[in-house]
Amino acid sequence: MNTQITPAQIESYQKNGYVVIEDFLNANDLEKWRLAVTEAVADRKGQKIPGKAVHAGEDDGINNDAEYHNKVFDQLINLWQTSEKVSELMLDPKIGEMAATLAGVDGIRIWHDQALIKKPWANPTSWHLDTPFWSFSDRNALSIWVALDDATLENGCLFFIPGSHKETSFDNPGIGKNMDAIFRYYPSFITSKSVAAPMKAGSCSFHNGLTIHGAHANMTPGMRRAMTCAYMPDGSTYNGIANVLPDEYLNTLTIGDPLINESQNPLLFKR
Repeated sequence: MNTQITPAQIESYQKNGYVVIEDFLNANDLEKWRLAVTEAVADRKGQKIPGKAVHAGEDDGINNDAEYHNKVFDQLINLWQTSEKVSELMLDPKIGEMAATLAGVDGIRIWHDQALIKKPWANPTSWHLDTPFWSFSDRNALSIWVALDDATLENGCLFFIPGSHKETSFDNPGIGKNMDAIFRYYPSFITSKSVAAPMKAGSCSFHNGLTIHGAHANMTPGMRRAMTCAYMPDGSTYNGIANVLPDEYLNTLTIGDPLINESQNPLLFKR
């Protein structure tokens, strides 16, 4: 596994709000990740989030159109909590160090992981932001997106609007059916040039949670599988949004409380 971050990658990430890292996983690593994720997804039997009685395709209170999103991708969240094999992958401190280095923070915690599986002929993923969905507000939050299959222009690779993370806010435009809906919130980007990020299987990207991004439809009869994880800078505090937090934990929180529950948001790396 290639976990080295170069100064050029840091500079590119800070400037553009994302960076693609080729050959993050070697062939053996890729097979290990594929098997772990496939097994974990099967074991969940469609349950979307541990501790919540919501299944893939049902309204989870996070996305605003369950029927549409059921045809965008299958989304299984916090597999690390229900699979020892995925936990081994997600809790790797070397990946945590990569995330902290790119974000420019001293410590990083898991927010949540998620398998994102675009089935054949799946809908596009409209332009959106990540951080406004989450239970904390930090401009340095970010995600890794690991391609388990080749992500191509034909099957639903990611697209980014470079530099958008410098101007977006924590207002939540949501993820709807219309690709251009986000520009009602951020009209200055409506004429921006987007950049495609095709990746071969085993490569990955990191992107800031305030970078405008989306994905093509899957125009093929094959799968486009990705394993992702969102990262929260250590020291972040609860902002009142429930997101994926279980009810029993939410009931202990008030706005401003530090999110330091190791069973929910383990610390991956600390300088």
